[in-house]
Amino acid sequence: MNPTTRIEHDFLGERHIPSNVYYGIQTLRAMENFAITGIPIKNEPLFVQALAYVKKGAALANRELGVLPANIADAIVAACDRVATGEFDDQFLTDMIQGGAGTSVNMNANEVIANVALEMMGHAKGDYDYCHPNNHVNCSQSTNDAYPTAFRIALNNKLVGYRQALGALADAFAQKGEEFKNVLKMGRTQLQDAVPMSMGDEFHAFATNLREELLRIDDSRRLISEINMGATAIGTGVNTPPGYAGLVTQHLRQVTGLDLLLAGDLIEATYDTGAYVQLSGVLKRTAVKLSKICNDLRLLSSGPRTGLNEINLPALQPGSSIMPGKVNPVIPEVVNQTAFYVAGADLTVTMAAEAGQLQLNVMEPVISFALFTSISYLTNACHTLRDKCVLGITANAAHAANMVYNSIGIVTQLNPVLGYEASASIAKEALATGKSVHDIAVTERGLLTQAKWDEIFTFENLIRPVFIQ
Repeated sequence: MNPTTRIEHDFLGERHIPSNVYYGIQTLRAMENFAITGIPIKNEPLFVQALAYVKKGAALANRELGVLPANIADAIVAACDRVATGEFDDQFLTDMIQGGAGTSVNMNANEVIANVALEMMGHAKGDYDYCHPNNHVNCSQSTNDAYPTAFRIALNNKLVGYRQALGALADAFAQKGEEFKNVLKMGRTQLQDAVPMSMGDEFHAFATNLREELLRIDDSRRLISEINMGATAIGTGVNTPPGYAGLVTQHLRQVTGLDLLLAGDLIEATYDTGAYVQLSGVLKRTAVKLSKICNDLRLLSSGPRTGLNEINLPALQPGSSIMPGKVNPVIPEVVNQTAFYVAGADLTVTMAAEAGQLQLNVMEPVISFALFTSISYLTNACHTLRDKCVLGITANAAHAANMVYNSIGIVTQLNPVLGYEASASIAKEALATGKSVHDIAVTERGLLTQAKWDEIFTFENLIRPVFIQ
């Protein structure tokens, strides 16, 4: 007998397990079989916590229904409480992407919780006669309801932090909108001069654009709050006592503090991944918006001598190994790249959701990996964009205003006074000669007085136009 290992068995045979670890034989097999991402589920601590919540809710329901002896159920509940705090995160070592529809993740949780409970009961790890991973910790469950329920709980909680980060970024843009409210600049369509606007309005629009996404996150959280606990293998509830599904859902609401809802059709809920597709679409939508905003920031800060140069981004690092003094818009660039990743992950979710067959979608592990990573990366991107870029943006107000008055686009303001044809003629001459609209319309052609020009081209009328004839 080797004191550094213990022997565990499953129906495939026996294996030596290090005596100091809390996982068991099925976790060991998964570690050997699924060397894909190199990212174990311990890297998603909210997922580990959610697995503990699911096992605790099940133990409470099973004890109440008389399926589990009180002493075993109580030990499982106590073990789950410890696992939920993160005390045993380092024991959750199965790869995020794996075959088996998440069975290895479920068994990793069952084995760790069983062995923690055994120690608390005064027994040795692996002494499963007293608390068994399958018979007791997994009682009234299947991977096919335990895994997706834990996944949805973890997603719900992970979205809280993401929502806060996105909201803080939107607030930062709104703050800049207030700071720049008196900065006159040229609006542009198709990268051509359009009509004047306030830089404050431009930044406030960024804030509005992102705040719309907070509502979409809330919608997605409601969708993923529907769970299939009690469905077991395919939704028929095989091996569950009467009343279990409703009772375990009730306990999970209390354990998690989430407004979880038991699905009305457990067979449909066991194979359906539509909520994940919608959430992934919401993440992609926000990523696209963030990327567009970052494109704008890069354009507006382009230069400094040969670009738009309307704003300055914080200078964080040298921008070239060969060009002295060059500073690049590195934060918008990294957020752009994050958005590209999220868009790709959305395709992964789409394909995995479509790949479901009959009563189960076995591709849920890659869906979980894609969604967890997308939420993490977007959360980090929002914090980075806010802290290292947006809050430090300054406006080149005089330069932006000069571009307005030197622009041909301001001729649009003259349409109600001079008509489209006369205004177009002024614009054509200004473009051909380089003269200002003012000099052509007022000084050379005398089409309007200086007083009328001043009335039309007040700052307030340029950013909040009123109809003047």
